[in-house]
Amino acid sequence: MAANSRLTIATHALAWLALAQRRGQEVLTSEQVAASVNTNPVIIRRSLGDLRRAGLVEVRHGAGAGWSLAREPEAITLLEVYDAVDAQPPFGLHRTEPNLECPVGRGIRPALNGVYGRVERVMRQELAGTSIADVLRETLAD
Repeated sequence: MAANSRLTIATHALAWLALAQRRGQEVLTSEQVAASVNTNPVIIRRSLGDLRRAGLVEVRHGAGAGWSLAREPEAITLLEVYDAVDAQPPFGLHRTEPNLECPVGRGIRPALNGVYGRVERVMRQELAGTSIADVLRETLAD
């Protein structure tokens, strides 16, 4: 199974927008963001659309069209980004009901639900404590 990269792509886009803003460029096109992420602009527009619906970015149409941060990068947490683009639990259970006649099949879902719930709580706390500004700072550290 491939890992979902939607959070990574959205965070990359927001960090690039934050850096551009810091450098005095208030607006970037989806093509400019896509060039940094090294992906198709359509993927970037979908991601930025999710972020816009969550109030994290703004779009300008017409002359000077493009995308910009809706808030300061210090005020945008990775949890907000995660909720905007993913909002799926990090782990899933069986697609079909396990064999309830088997002792493992009978107890595996409740056991894993507890573990997965605790992991998700810790993950969400970590994401809530990390801003786009934090990510940009670490990105530029080397």
